[in-house]
Amino acid sequence: MTDISTDSPPAAESPQAPAAPRGMGAGGGGEGAGAGGPMGNLRGDLTQGPILKTLIAFTIPTMISNLLQTLNGTVNSIWVGRLIGESALAATANANVVMFLLFGAVFGFGMATTVRVGQHFGARSLDAARRSFGAGVGFCGMLAMVTGVLGWVFAPALLHALSTPEASRLEALAYLRVIFITMPFSTISLMVAMGMRGVGDARTPLHAMLLTVAVDIGLNPLLIRGLGPVPPLGIAGSALSTAIANFAGSALMIYRIYAKDMPLRLRGPELAYLLPSRSEISYVITKGLPMGAQMLVVSGAGLILIGLVNREGLNAAAAYGASLQLWNYLQMPAFALSSAVSAMVAQNVGAGNHGRVGRITITGVLSNLALTGALGLLIVAFARPLLVVFLGSQSPAVPLAQHIQLICTWSFVLMGITVIMNGTMRAYGEVVWPLVVIFLAMYPARLGFYFLAYPHIGPDAVWWTYPAGSAVSTSLTLLVYLRGGWRKRKHLAVPKG
Repeated sequence: MTDISTDSPPAAESPQAPAAPRGMGAGGGGEGAGAGGPMGNLRGDLTQGPILKTLIAFTIPTMISNLLQTLNGTVNSIWVGRLIGESALAATANANVVMFLLFGAVFGFGMATTVRVGQHFGARSLDAARRSFGAGVGFCGMLAMVTGVLGWVFAPALLHALSTPEASRLEALAYLRVIFITMPFSTISLMVAMGMRGVGDARTPLHAMLLTVAVDIGLNPLLIRGLGPVPPLGIAGSALSTAIANFAGSALMIYRIYAKDMPLRLRGPELAYLLPSRSEISYVITKGLPMGAQMLVVSGAGLILIGLVNREGLNAAAAYGASLQLWNYLQMPAFALSSAVSAMVAQNVGAGNHGRVGRITITGVLSNLALTGALGLLIVAFARPLLVVFLGSQSPAVPLAQHIQLICTWSFVLMGITVIMNGTMRAYGEVVWPLVVIFLAMYPARLGFYFLAYPHIGPDAVWWTYPAGSAVSTSLTLLVYLRGGWRKRKHLAVPKG
C-alpha cells in the first residue's frame, strides 16, 4: 500500500457498465475496480512509481500491524497472569505451542495465496485474482473447521504428549478447546489480510488489526472475571475474547471489501470460487507447505537452543529470555519489508516487469540495513535500561544479557537480508531452496558450531550460534539468489487463468 493519502469514495456505477477505474498510484484498496477485464492504473498497483516510496509506504502499516499483534499478546498474558494466576499463564503457554504448529501451516498457505493473487493482479487478470483469493480462503476455512473439530476431541491427548503439568492441565484444556472451536475466525482473518496485501492494500489489514487489538484487550478482563450479566469464564474467557476480536477484525475487512468495491470482492457466481479447483488447491498446498515448514524448522531449532541455554543455569536462561523479548521487535522491520517485497515482486512478475525485480530486492535489502541496523544500534546502546524492564535493576542476569546483545544483535541484520531475498524468490514460486537453506543454517551450521566451539570458548558458544547461523544462511541464500534456476523460470511464474 503506497498511496498514503486518505481513501477516496467508491466510484459510482451505472446499471449498464462499471465505472472507469480510478488512477491509484500504489496503495489503498482498489475502489471501483469493476468486474474484470483490463484494469488500467488501479489503486493497489505496485508495478509503477518510485520503488523506495512504494516499499516503505507498504512496509509501515505491515510493521505496525505486527507490532500491535505482539503487544496484544503481551497484554493478554498480563491479564491472564494477574487475574487468574501462574498456572493459567503456564496453561496458555502450553496451548500456544500447539496453536503455533497449526498456524505455521496456515501462514504458509496464506503466503502462497498472497503471491498467487499478486501475480494475477499484476497481470491485470482480476477474475483470476478473485479465483485464487477465494480458493485460499475457502480451502483454509474448511481446513480450520475440520481441525477445530479434531482438536476439540484430541486436545487432552495433545496436552499429555506435551507433558503439560497437572496443575495447569485442566486450564490448558479449557483454553485450547475454545481456541480450536473458534479457529475458523482467526484463519479467515489471516487469509483475508494476506489476500489484501497481494493486491497492494496493507492499510485495510492495519485498520482491522487496530480493531482486533482494541476488542481483545477490552474483552479479556470482562470475560475472565465477568461483570453483570456476563458470567466469569476464567481462562476460557481469554480464548473467547481472542476469537471475538478476530471475528470483528475479519468482519471489518470484509465490510470494506464490499463497501468500497475492492478488487477481491466476490459476488454472485464468483462465490463458487470459495470451493477451490484442483489446480488452485495444488498451488496453495505445494507452495504453502514448504513456507509453513520454514517456521517449524526455525521453531524446532529455537527449542533446542533453549535447552542448551538452560544447561548454563538460571541467570543464562533469564538473560536469554529477556533478550528474546527485544529480538521480537528487532525482527519486525525485516519481516514487514519481506512481505512488501514479496507483494511488489509478485505483481511485477504478473505484469512481466522482470527487470524491475532486481531493483525492488536491492531497495529492500538496503532498507533493511538502514531500519534493522538503526534499531539494533539503539538496542545495544540502551541495552541496560531495556533489559531492566524485564529483569529488574538488581538482577545478576543483566550484565550477561548485555553481553548477549553485543554478540547476537548484529546477526539480525544478516537475517533480514536472507528474509528479503526469500521474499523475492517466493514471488516466483521458489519455496524449496529457501527451506533447504534455513534447515542447513539452523541445524548443521548453528548446532555444529556450538558443539565444535564449546570446548574452546565455553558458554559463549551458545550466543555465537546466532552469528554463525545467520552468516551461513545469508551466504547460501545469496548464492541461490544469484545462481539459482528460479531466475530462468519467468514463463512459469505466472499461472494461466
